[in-house]
Amino acid sequence: MYAMSSSSSTTSYVVVKQENEANSQVPIVNMAPIPAYKRRRNEKPGKGLRHFAMRVCEKVRSKMVTTYNEVADELVAEYPEGSNAEQYDQKNVRRRVYDALNVLMAMNIISKEKKEIKWIGLPVTSFQEPSTLSQEREDIMARLNEKQAILEELIVQQVTFKQLVEKNKKYEQIHGQPSSASVLSLPFIAIKADPGTVIDCSISQDKKEYLFGFSNSYEIVEDMDLLKSMNLSLGLNTGSSTAEQLEQAKACVPKKLHEFLSRIAIESSALDVVDEQPTKKFKSS
Repeated sequence: MYAMSSSSSTTSYVVVKQENEANSQVPIVNMAPIPAYKRRRNEKPGKGLRHFAMRVCEKVRSKMVTTYNEVADELVAEYPEGSNAEQYDQKNVRRRVYDALNVLMAMNIISKEKKEIKWIGLPVTSFQEPSTLSQEREDIMARLNEKQAILEELIVQQVTFKQLVEKNKKYEQIHGQPSSASVLSLPFIAIKADPGTVIDCSISQDKKEYLFGFSNSYEIVEDMDLLKSMNLSLGLNTGSSTAEQLEQAKACVPKKLHEFLSRIAIESSALDVVDEQPTKKFKSS
């Protein structure tokens, strides 16, 4: 027998040639038995980590709240002494339980806080996924529609405020700057009541709180509603905007919002906003 060796930068090996195969004897190697935890999965199907993970999952799910020792003790008790003791010894079972718990925690099926283990739930199945995605889509669309309505209202307010500024500029050019007593600052509210209504108003010393008492019913009109009634919104809130007014409105907002202006004008013309959003009325207090 002789041996040849070859080597490279990455590997090295030895080639052995037998001169007299007839007289050669194959040495007998005394192999030690392979421990149970090192055996291949196909030797004991269903009895590996996957099997213990399922058993541990069932235990935690039935208890909802438990501990490692409680689960391990119950699983050890399920394998009596003398039945495959080599594979199901207590240390092996407890180690399998520990590994299974780590797998379940990694999958977010259970949670662990100190020694307490809590059941969270199994992942969404393929049968539940369509209905869950459908519900998520409905929720997203509802939030999207709500945000779009808020954006459209802010656009109308922007146009209204810009038109108010232009109106005040034109007034100052003709009549000069008004006196401070005739200037009404934003924001404000207006209270509308019948001519015979008696109004009692109390003001705090710091003039930050006002208490009103009315002898008859009254209405509260917000500043934006009042400005819209002066047609400063260019008809966007009522759907009566002309092509000229729509171009005026586009000059009041960035170019990226022009498509929203056209949409607002179309939607407002299809809905009677005045009837759907009546002025709030209050009884006397």
